Amino acid sequence: MATPLTAAQMLTALKTEGLTVHEHAGWETHNRDAATGKPFGPVIGVLIHHTAGHGDKELCYNGRSDLPGPLCHAWLGKTDGLWTIANGRANHAGAVDLDVLNALRAEKSPLPVDNQANADGNDVLYGLEIENLGNGKDPYPDDQYGQAVLWAAAICRAHGWSENSVAGHKEVQPGKVDPSFDMDDFRADVKKQLALSVGKSAPAKPTKPSKPTKPTKPTTGSASKPRVDLSRLVQAAKTDPTAKQGHVTYMAGTNLTEAALVKLGYLAKTYAGDGSFGTTTIAAYAKWQRHLGYTGGEADGIPGKISLGKLGDKTGLFTVVA
Repeated sequence: MATPLTAAQMLTALKTEGLTVHEHAGWETHNRDAATGKPFGPVIGVLIHHTAGHGDKELCYNGRSDLPGPLCHAWLGKTDGLWTIANGRANHAGAVDLDVLNALRAEKSPLPVDNQANADGNDVLYGLEIENLGNGKDPYPDDQYGQAVLWAAAICRAHGWSENSVAGHKEVQPGKVDPSFDMDDFRADVKKQLALSVGKSAPAKPTKPSKPTKPTKPTTGSASKPRVDLSRLVQAAKTDPTAKQGHVTYMAGTNLTEAALVKLGYLAKTYAGDGSFGTTTIAAYAKWQRHLGYTGGEADGIPGKISLGKLGDKTGLFTVVA
């Protein structure tokens, strides 16, 4: 664990690593510390995301109506370079698996499977958003990927961490798929960068060319997949729609179900990942039920064992426990 870098220390670390840094106006004091009453840190690692969009630097700074900004500590454009967005607590990680956080804290490898969401990653993780659609078809230019490696290495170097303090969002929170490149390859590149002398290093070379990279496929063995508890998910589907906006009953299971619905085209990505099984998710799940042949009250958007099992099997994202 370590004390978060100050704005000045962050700039020094990034520039020393060889990065050209663009500073967003107001970034030095832009954070969620006062609004949440939760100060940032002690910090234990860095988290890598893709934005699932293009031209979204200002969105990452300002946030959305349902998720106030900042949404990361730095934003990395395809052609616009690296921009500092926040200094302090940011809304980027959300609820994550405590076992994974403990592994990052201890710099253990490989990371355990993220099968629960029982800790707040915003407390302890720096976040980088990389401009990319994240669909496995949108390429990461070599220079953009190399800057991402340098960003992660700069923070690790400043804190005396190894590459094992680096994780992808998909490795810490059930249901997430970002970033859409292999994190083991990314950590290997961070390790190579950390072995260089700072101030003399050229940007790290990506291990993959700039052709599109596919998201990591889930392991075929069901024992290694996250599990969705049917009874808890049904409770969420019956509780969340009428509860106060943002209410969360069963975050891990809801996020996995929404990720599966997104993968099959029944739910827009914009509405996934907040842990709430709201009315939009109900409608999307009802479409899935109708696709399976259910009608009337059997296609009401409330998950059943058969429909949920088929959703998990078809997408490969989870298994179901009753």
